[in-house]
Amino acid sequence: MKLSLEQIENVAHLARLQLTEAEKEKMREELAPILTYFEILKELDTDQISPTAQVIAVQNLMRPDEVRESASISEVLSNAPMREADFFRIRAVFTEEE
Repeated sequence: MKLSLEQIENVAHLARLQLTEAEKEKMREELAPILTYFEILKELDTDQISPTAQVIAVQNLMRPDEVRESASISEVLSNAPMREADFFRIRAVFTEEE
């Protein structure tokens, strides 16, 4: 199953990727066998298989909370490229435009 150029551009837009024409074509070629495989998987009869959220039996591994010494605020912030008072300062993630 080969995606159209328009579909590739839509996927790139949703993923916030800016692809060159060569990258778009490469993406078309690389996604085609993956989508073909999914088409094959869709043909499998899974009526007798219960839904699975996790394939291995791993449970949350907990450890007790314990108070212990850690680095001071000034030590932690000493390598921060930007800081304001006792906080890391970062570029805005959300803007008025979004």
